[in-house]
Amino acid sequence: MPSRSRAARRRTLHPVVLDDFFRDVVEIDYGEEDQQEEPHDDGGSEEEGQDESEGSSDEDEADDDEEDEEEEREREEFAGGDCGPSAQARVSSVAAAGGSAERANMPTCPVCMEPWTSQGPHRISCIPCGHVYGRSCLERWLTQRGNRSATCPQCGKRFKDKDIINLYAPEVAIPKNELEKEISYLRERNDSLEKKVLHHDKLFEEMTKRQIDMEQRIVDAVSSKRQKVTDHSDGAAHLEPSTSTTVNFSLQNELFLDGARVISIDASNQIILASGRASSVGAEHVLTKISMFSTHEARKIHLPPNTKAVRDMCILPGGSAIFTSLGKRLSLFSMTTDSVVLQCDLPVPGWSCSADVSSSRHIYAGLQNGMLLVFDIRQTARPLHSMMGLSTQPIHTLHSVIDNNGCRKILSASAVGPCMWDADDNQSRPHLLTGMDNQRVCISLACAPPSSDLLVASFRPKVGASEDASASQVYLSQTPSRPVGSGKLGHHSLIRRTSDASFAEGTTCYGNVSEVRMSKSAIIPYGDNQHLFAYGDESLHGVRTWQLPSFAIHADLCSHRQPILDLRYAESPGGGRYLGCLSEEKLQVFRIS
Repeated sequence: MPSRSRAARRRTLHPVVLDDFFRDVVEIDYGEEDQQEEPHDDGGSEEEGQDESEGSSDEDEADDDEEDEEEEREREEFAGGDCGPSAQARVSSVAAAGGSAERANMPTCPVCMEPWTSQGPHRISCIPCGHVYGRSCLERWLTQRGNRSATCPQCGKRFKDKDIINLYAPEVAIPKNELEKEISYLRERNDSLEKKVLHHDKLFEEMTKRQIDMEQRIVDAVSSKRQKVTDHSDGAAHLEPSTSTTVNFSLQNELFLDGARVISIDASNQIILASGRASSVGAEHVLTKISMFSTHEARKIHLPPNTKAVRDMCILPGGSAIFTSLGKRLSLFSMTTDSVVLQCDLPVPGWSCSADVSSSRHIYAGLQNGMLLVFDIRQTARPLHSMMGLSTQPIHTLHSVIDNNGCRKILSASAVGPCMWDADDNQSRPHLLTGMDNQRVCISLACAPPSSDLLVASFRPKVGASEDASASQVYLSQTPSRPVGSGKLGHHSLIRRTSDASFAEGTTCYGNVSEVRMSKSAIIPYGDNQHLFAYGDESLHGVRTWQLPSFAIHADLCSHRQPILDLRYAESPGGGRYLGCLSEEKLQVFRIS
């Protein structure tokens, strides 16, 4: 036994020195029991012990004294000279006192005094003795000890790497730096949203001011036109054209557009909006914003996803526009920000739209199922009114007008014919302005808002109906160069008001119309209550104008290589008048004088 004890004491002691990570936090001292458990590589130690057991007792005592002194020096070096040796490892009293307040509020590792986490390198772990640490601290302690084994810094029990157990705690503190990052991100996000709200409030205020100004102009214009109607006792006499007045169309702008299908003209701001699909393969639908002063100032604006094809557009007072689309949306577009600022959900795809001529807050949408919806742009969650039509055919044309009594009315057109709705009575259904005719399909309706005294409806025969031979001869005499197979022979009918609630169909002329499309047409006022009717004739691939009410041909405008897809008339508050026409190849804008 004495020889074995002396051999154990003579084995070389390997001190463990921790770096700054453990300094002032853990103090460790190893007694004789720990030294005996430590494995060593010195294969000759046992033989050396046996040889020494045969030496003299004096040498043993001298060796024992030297070993005790060397062991004492190593313990002092390991402890850093500050804390003195201990029988087992313990948590530094200084570190424990400094972190006691923090540990009272959140779980922390007793080695590094930092909160442990539920995952990652410093996840919460324990060793067989039951004490809990961050895993990275235990692994680092093992690395300092040579990756073999080490003792618990608190109780001194020995453990190995395989003894470390991950714990799954329900609540683990989140490092402060991660919380600070999250708080900083949320503050920046909040500041950004506040700026956007302020910007939108400013835009809405500007739009409201412009709308109030435009409403006053509209009221003045309506009052002026009512006075003119009152001054003419004979409703038909003042419609006869005057030979002394001439109307000239001068081409102001011509722009080649690919994929455009619908246009709208903002004459007040000299801006044209064209809608269609972008030219690239699989591209989304876009709006093209064009300056009427320069065709080079054109900007493409991508519409929100799922908007789909735009069917109709309308300019609102105050510099904004609305449009309906097959994506079941009625959208409000801001000319100021070049973006969609409001969207109203529709139950089915929208085919037409219009703005109320007496109130800039009310807008209308004609639907694919024959319904008419009324919205207030101040509250778009649901429509103010939902009105059923006379059929389930799509409403392809809408006009907001005012009758002679100052009541708001809505003119619409679907396949069954032109109709009038009472905008202030959501319980009533529309009534047809002309008789029901099963042999024809109404494809267009033109008027001159805000008046509803003069209308022109365009028709084509239903599929299977025979073409009128006499009508065909009349049309060929007017258009001898009609291409074979271009469109179908249809007719345009003048409709005039006979009383407050009654209309009569009058003069008719023939024209070549599309076999599939619901075309657009326009009534152009000029002179002293005189009017022209404009329509995109299929055989001409251009716009033909007629004098009303006689339907005498006035002029044919510049032809295109493709049929006319859309036709719009616009008038500015300053008196400027414009006619825009669009085909698959190009857009033309004529100034009317």
